Amino acid sequence: MVVVQTNDFDVSRELKKLRERYQDIGAVVSFLGCVRDLDGDDSLLSMTLEHYPGMTEKSLENMEQQAHARWDLCATHIIHRVGTLQPADQIVLVLVASRHRHEAFEACAFLVDYLKIDAPF
Repeated sequence: MVVVQTNDFDVSRELKKLRERYQDIGAVVSFLGCVRDLDGDDSLLSMTLEHYPGMTEKSLENMEQQAHARWDLCATHIIHRVGTLQPADQIVLVLVASRHRHEAFEACAFLVDYLKIDAPF
């Protein structure tokens, strides 16, 4: 599942929804990304993250499919925020569920690397 949105998200609620939907999960690995002040001196007041509606979601869904093809996963869940964000705001959530932890860790790292380096934002 891929969602691109401006609104914040509740990590606990998203994790609960995933766990209720899939009963054969043995492991869930999560990544929560937050906006940080890159200079470390509180100089970043805000940032605006833009995307191309339709193209961004399709690209993220493509990477999600690649993760499912490479690892035996029960589910993946990606939420990425766009719009104006301030330091400490949540920006991305990646949840990866599998029967075994090793696959969940590897797939989560794969998806997070894609989001950081290649996603069309």
